[in-house]
Amino acid sequence: MTNSEIFELMDRFEKSGILTMRVCVGGDELEMSRAGSAPAVTAVSAPVSPAVSAPEAQEERVIRAPLVGTFYAASAPDHPPLVKQGDRVSKGQTVCLIEAMKMMSEVTAPCDCVIEDVLVQNGDLLGFDAPIFRYREA
Repeated sequence: MTNSEIFELMDRFEKSGILTMRVCVGGDELEMSRAGSAPAVTAVSAPVSPAVSAPEAQEERVIRAPLVGTFYAASAPDHPPLVKQGDRVSKGQTVCLIEAMKMMSEVTAPCDCVIEDVLVQNGDLLGFDAPIFRYREA
């Protein structure tokens, strides 16, 4: 599914009266449900790449997307990225923003660390638990 298709589904779900919706297209899965009166995307998954074996994945330190949305590296289009490869960050420091349903959410560093790699591009649509940054503890 493309970003625009997902956002269109989210918009239609928000305007509808249905309580839950699950869409499967190819290897992509999108599930939305309403918690009270506010709709929320609860899960998105994509095909898993067999490139990384399970033991390697467990050792890897990765900051992951806590929700589904659009990744933004900076707080505004004309501002520099909040972090870039090689930056040392403190626990709790904002490392990026994720926009979901016109709401911006901050993603913070889980510990004092050094950003080793930025795994996504500005404007990419992220699924739940998608890897964003690879880091090493400092």
